[in-house]
Amino acid sequence: MNIGGTLTAIFPGKNRGRLGWLLVLFAALLLSATSAFAFESDSLTRIQKRNRQIGVITGFAAGYTTSLILLHNAWYEQDEPRSTFYFHDDLHHWKQVDKAGHFWTAFHQSRAGVDVLKWSGVPDKKALLYGSLVGVVLQTPIEIFDGYSETYGASLSDMGANTLGSAAVWAQYHLWNEVRIMPKFSFHKTNIETGRVMEVGDHYFEQMLKDYNGQTYWLAADLSAFLPKGNRFPKWLNIAVGYGASEMAAATTAENRRLGYDAYRRYYLTLDLNLMNIKTRSKVLKTVFNVISAFHLPAPALEYNRKQGFVFRPLYF
Repeated sequence: MNIGGTLTAIFPGKNRGRLGWLLVLFAALLLSATSAFAFESDSLTRIQKRNRQIGVITGFAAGYTTSLILLHNAWYEQDEPRSTFYFHDDLHHWKQVDKAGHFWTAFHQSRAGVDVLKWSGVPDKKALLYGSLVGVVLQTPIEIFDGYSETYGASLSDMGANTLGSAAVWAQYHLWNEVRIMPKFSFHKTNIETGRVMEVGDHYFEQMLKDYNGQTYWLAADLSAFLPKGNRFPKWLNIAVGYGASEMAAATTAENRRLGYDAYRRYYLTLDLNLMNIKTRSKVLKTVFNVISAFHLPAPALEYNRKQGFVFRPLYF
């Protein structure tokens, strides 16, 4: 089976790379979670550290090379015209919801990179430095391939969001030696006209990747970590602010208006569960909690938007 061609068929246009991003993210998080809780790296012998580090380097090199090949095929095994490399300014597209997606993805890829390197016995400072670069390293090829497409072009704002996501991991570990503010993602289905099915997908998983109207990005803060030591505020309960947008039938404001839509931004305030701070001896649960920590679970939320003002959502996804 030609996997690159399959990706292209399933995800036409620039969205075809998002399946690859998500799969890499899930794989990295799962590896990070499984590895981080299997053993304490402090108790490893020199040989065990060497073996783990060889395994990590080999696995990353093989996976990265394979991903580049698949992405290359997804870009060039199609009829879209190619061009010399150029940049395209899309900062004003989609109310910047897609930029939030770049930040979120790079953050969690880098977070996984730090965890895996620490698990392999790499000293903390080096693990933080090299691990924080993982998000940028994994996502930069997407923009390079886009830069040779006559239709898209490389996006400096995408690259900036990727860099900020990776930098946010480094900054938090550098300041606090832990992640206290966690980017999260949630999705709900929206009412999409049948004429847009090819653009946003015709099933739930595809729509989750493509429909920016249903995506919400969050920053969840561990309040207990910022309060004085000895405070009794539960570490598993965080406060989160969210951002999304609606009525985006096209990328730009002008295009939306021509189609009869009035796109607008949406802001949220809610409580968030930090499952990673729930104490358990189960390695399986710890692994699950680590992976789920990248997502905001449904909860009541207070929303503000310019059309409705303040709105209380009893259960928002």
